Amino acid sequence: MTKGDDELHDHALLREARQLTPAVYALARVLRLRGVGEAGLLPLPPSDLEVLRYVLESPGTGTGELARELGLHGSNVSTTVRGLVAQGLIRRETDPHDRRAVQLYPTLDAQHGMARIENAWAALFADALAALSADDRAALAAATPALRALGSTLRALRRD
Repeated sequence: MTKGDDELHDHALLREARQLTPAVYALARVLRLRGVGEAGLLPLPPSDLEVLRYVLESPGTGTGELARELGLHGSNVSTTVRGLVAQGLIRRETDPHDRRAVQLYPTLDAQHGMARIENAWAALFADALAALSADDRAALAAATPALRALGSTLRALRRD
């Protein structure tokens, strides 16, 4: 490839990213703003829901890792965790390797609540998918692995 080819390739990637990003953001916004109420649960601020989802996906995580992974300040994570502990959604355990640190685990209530939220999200998406053509639904289903890979890559880039 020549320098000109590299520049064209970079412009094409940027153009693709500019088309994809607003669509993905719109979907993420729906998920942040909906689901909790539809599941019949008390409202959770988006940051609380993010922390809770991370702890559900990575039980035993510490507050430092949580802050780094979510791009939040340590004090904000501590405040959020305290609130989730008070609501009975997260429990703290002393880290067996470092008695000064804590590990965070979701409670059974958190697991059940998140399952209800994810079911509500699925119902919202199913209603929307029903309004799409079969071709659009197939394209979205086929894109699922690529979207997961994109998410993993974005998380890895953030860590680096």
